[in-house]
Amino acid sequence: MWITPEEVLLANALWVSERANPYFILQRRKGHGRGGGITGLLVGTLDVVLDSSARVAPYRILHQTGESQIFWNIACGSSRKEITEHWEWLETNLLQTLSIFDNDDDITTFVKGKIQGIIAEENKSGKPQEDEDPGKFREAELKMRKLFGMPEEEKLVNYYPCSYWKGRVPRQGWIYLSVNHLCFYSFLLGKEVSLVVQWTDVTQLDKNATLVFPESIRVSTRGTEHFFSMFLNINETFKLMEQLANIAMRQLLDNESFSADRSLPKPCKTLKNVSALKRDLDARAKNERYRALFRLTQDERLDGHTDCTLWTPFAKMHVVGQMFVSNNYICFASREEDLCQLIIPLREVTIVEKADSSSVLPSPLSISTKNKMTFLFANLKDRDFLVQRISDFLQRTPDRPCGLNTQSVIIVNEINTSFHICHCFQENPSPSTPPSLPPSPPVLGLGEMPQNQHYSPSLEKMKEESWNIHFFEFGRGVCMYRTSKTRELVLNGIPESLRGELWLLFSGAQNEMATHTGYYASLVEQAMGKCTLATEEIERDLHRSMPEHHAFQNEMGIAALRRVLTAYAYRNPTIGYCQAMNIVTSVLLLYCTEEEAFWLLVALCERMLPDYYNTRVVGALVDQGVFEELTRECLPLLYEHMQDLGVISTISLSWFLTLFLSVMPFDSAVLLVDCFFYEGIKVIFQVALAVLHANMDQLLSCSDEGEAMTILGRYLDNVVNKQTVSSPIPHLHALLTSGNNPPPEIDVFELIKASYEKFGSLRADVIEQMRFKQRLKVIQSLEDTAKRSVVRAIMTESAFSIEELEELYVLFKAKHIMSCYWGASSTAAERHDPSLPYLEQYRIDSGQFTQLFSALAPWSCGLHTNTLSSRLFRLLDQNKDSLINFKEFVTGLTLCPEEAESALEAAQFFTDDDMPQEEKPKDYKYYLRMWAKEKEPKKESIKDLPRMNQEQFIEMCKTLYNMFSEDPMEQELYHGIATVASLLLRIGEVGKKFTNNGSKKTEVQLPPAVDALQPEREDSSGEGGSGQSLVSKALAEAQLETPPATAAGSDEEAKDDTSVSSYSVVSAGSLQCEDIADDTVLIGCASGDAVDRRRGSVPDADWSITFEQVLASFLTETSLVDYFEKKHDIQSKITACKSLRAVERQISTSSDLDFSLNTH
Repeated sequence: MWITPEEVLLANALWVSERANPYFILQRRKGHGRGGGITGLLVGTLDVVLDSSARVAPYRILHQTGESQIFWNIACGSSRKEITEHWEWLETNLLQTLSIFDNDDDITTFVKGKIQGIIAEENKSGKPQEDEDPGKFREAELKMRKLFGMPEEEKLVNYYPCSYWKGRVPRQGWIYLSVNHLCFYSFLLGKEVSLVVQWTDVTQLDKNATLVFPESIRVSTRGTEHFFSMFLNINETFKLMEQLANIAMRQLLDNESFSADRSLPKPCKTLKNVSALKRDLDARAKNERYRALFRLTQDERLDGHTDCTLWTPFAKMHVVGQMFVSNNYICFASREEDLCQLIIPLREVTIVEKADSSSVLPSPLSISTKNKMTFLFANLKDRDFLVQRISDFLQRTPDRPCGLNTQSVIIVNEINTSFHICHCFQENPSPSTPPSLPPSPPVLGLGEMPQNQHYSPSLEKMKEESWNIHFFEFGRGVCMYRTSKTRELVLNGIPESLRGELWLLFSGAQNEMATHTGYYASLVEQAMGKCTLATEEIERDLHRSMPEHHAFQNEMGIAALRRVLTAYAYRNPTIGYCQAMNIVTSVLLLYCTEEEAFWLLVALCERMLPDYYNTRVVGALVDQGVFEELTRECLPLLYEHMQDLGVISTISLSWFLTLFLSVMPFDSAVLLVDCFFYEGIKVIFQVALAVLHANMDQLLSCSDEGEAMTILGRYLDNVVNKQTVSSPIPHLHALLTSGNNPPPEIDVFELIKASYEKFGSLRADVIEQMRFKQRLKVIQSLEDTAKRSVVRAIMTESAFSIEELEELYVLFKAKHIMSCYWGASSTAAERHDPSLPYLEQYRIDSGQFTQLFSALAPWSCGLHTNTLSSRLFRLLDQNKDSLINFKEFVTGLTLCPEEAESALEAAQFFTDDDMPQEEKPKDYKYYLRMWAKEKEPKKESIKDLPRMNQEQFIEMCKTLYNMFSEDPMEQELYHGIATVASLLLRIGEVGKKFTNNGSKKTEVQLPPAVDALQPEREDSSGEGGSGQSLVSKALAEAQLETPPATAAGSDEEAKDDTSVSSYSVVSAGSLQCEDIADDTVLIGCASGDAVDRRRGSVPDADWSITFEQVLASFLTETSLVDYFEKKHDIQSKITACKSLRAVERQISTSSDLDFSLNTH
């Protein structure tokens, strides 16, 4: 490519000149291409170690005038073809022009201006995505594709220098991190090391420091471990690896391929060696942290953040922290954790103004909201730019007219202010719903509940008063200051009357509900009346949702629960409905309206408990693994004992899925839900650890799993809330309690307090890091489980061993995944349906099947391989969607039980006795059996196949001839084919005679077939000669001519070629064959017809044979039978296929050009 002219002082250092003229020199890097000797080895080593190969392409063009000692680098290229195109352009367009100039300086100025003009023109017409990447980085990407054979769809994210430990020897080189692969390349003194690992194969990713591997990164797959060390910035490299591995796990989980963020803003200045994808991934990581910190929706994008101070009127001080600005929110987080946090939705903002700066308050910014709250920020570095960004976002906020005055003060028109004010900002707030829905109270009616006899009403009143004081000091609603005081109030218990409002506030659900007015009502209207798998499961579980609570003992509560669950299943069909969602949703409905409960459920399933409620409860399994790891760190003795019993994984799943609601009395568990909505998942981990710690002595003395579960069940059942308004609701775990010696009651507040005292040091970012490690293990473990399930389901129908089936599944799935990220004829969603059984979920298209068929099939047909595989693919594709699943794929490579009977049926073709038998009287049982058989789906057999005409028969002989051409028994097989072809031609002639006689003399009774067969054969011997000569000519043509590999072929041939094999490509009895008779476009058909016309031999249209005749004739030749019955070692083919790289190397189009130029 053309590059901005750069000055070069030493033109021949490490370079070899290959072409030259008075103005330009074409050079090749030493160590690149053929030869080079020891100098080439040294240069190649330096290129790898010092990254000169990534920074300097292997070819370049220099400009030099006659007397000047300075050279200018004007073009570089990764291949000889590319650099030659530039060279030829220079010779054609510039040489004659340059000869006119008299001054060398003028020549240099003209050349530099011309090259810069070409670059500017290319930038105008080039792709904007590519223009974002700096030139050096694009050279590195080209090098990666060339080294590892990657297609253009594979995008490089970044590359780093490092050492790869091969045994105990470090190999210095470069690690390339692309979207789908981790690649490493090293070239040291002639020894080349190349490594390619797919991210989807990674099972563990660790950053550790040991004596053997100092500060290294370990990348583990199922079979191997790779160690990389000596990074310049190991933290940046490891974070990027984590992101790419996470994307791969998401691809395995949801079948979602990576798509670059096209709306990412361009950088103000070109960042050196930072690709657009790297900026994209960095932005995604920041967005995820931002959304998790402030509980914002998934579509919220961070625009930027800056250091500042916030005036806190309740503490009368300025708090140091950071301001975050996104498309819908202005947020603040103090530098000291839990000191102060603030969320200001832009829909609530009325005024943004810049106050006068002073030494006490530099660069202040005041933001006012609709509920008359004013927030004062100061110490802003670039206040003017910040105000402009906020102004831009305010103008894009829906339903908001706004204006901007000359003093850069944003004043929102206050006419509509009252319309946007939420109920939580009013002096006497009361739960309400958007205007589009009629007000609906929570399902729980407090007046109907019998009150707890030990409860003091003044205690609940004191709680409400404490919160009212808090609202007065810190504000109420989404713009409330959230401090350590807020946490204390939550831990002491939220009053029943405020629980719904505060759950909505802390979870972020209130923001979604406010911006999606009428959404829930429309969902309910669309979802009601539709019957799906999710709605059936919902109906089954409706009456199991807190049946002990009075609110769900009547149809009103059940109907509300049904509407919320059905609406969410309709909103998110990927999750649909999962058990445990009913329990959580029923609790939400006790304190919220239907719409509020719906948005709380959205916040739970999509943000606070990610992947918890999908079909494989991956999120809960991940947190289960995190819990085990935390137990090992915090309670090591108990962990070892519990691991021996296998209890942790058994007990903890229900704790996380239902937030303790299914294992603890309701009035106690709901307090944990209060803490969960404020603190997040860390509270559940803390309480779970506290429960184990409280029962440590008893658990250590347990001898089996059942005893440990009984101890924990009794303990949790006796966690009581003595401050509850209503009387305690009996729990199912009460059945475990001994009546003679009831265990002591545990105060839930004491349990929460103990969890914070002993395990309160848990941090959300540490939990996320642990989640990443466990996610790799869990998803890969689920993939292994799926593989075993597939193998178990299909092993009875296959001749392959379990190990072979597992290897085939890995190869098949790799092809499917490759299609997801490198594009194919259909989208990833069309190829993957999680609702199907495991063996039918992944699917591949015809091109991918051809690649696997060529590598694994027992027979090779030379140039005919692609055509034979396409025929077989059409046979396997029973639903005609141009995709086949793994079961169909294995059917195409395995032996099916019907094949053994088909040979016997064919052998009996000429010996069947057609003599009529006496019919026995039929009773009612006979008719019942016949009726049952009619109801069963008819299984196709070889007798259902259509007849083969002479043209198809000739093409079948050609295909067989090509199949045998590379076999050691080639001559014997050719002889067998000739014999069988001669016999089948005679049989076809006999059949034609019978057909013709039957059509002309239908009134004459034909003699028995056995008696008439011999004379008919004798009479037809002369007529059959022309047919035999036709076959001979066809075989000769097959030997002399090379048929086009792209021609289509008949499905009939694929069946005939494989039907007698004990290691068959396809079972005739298991495939659909309706369209075979119509498929008459065959290999070499066009050329064959032309040759037949030239020689005057035209296939006989009336001639035909049946499949049984073909099969019976083949069985008469031992060489053919041995060929098709020969066992093939599929394991060796699988090993060879795996040894190939997961990506096919691109064929260089410049190889011939390289050779021609090297000869000069």
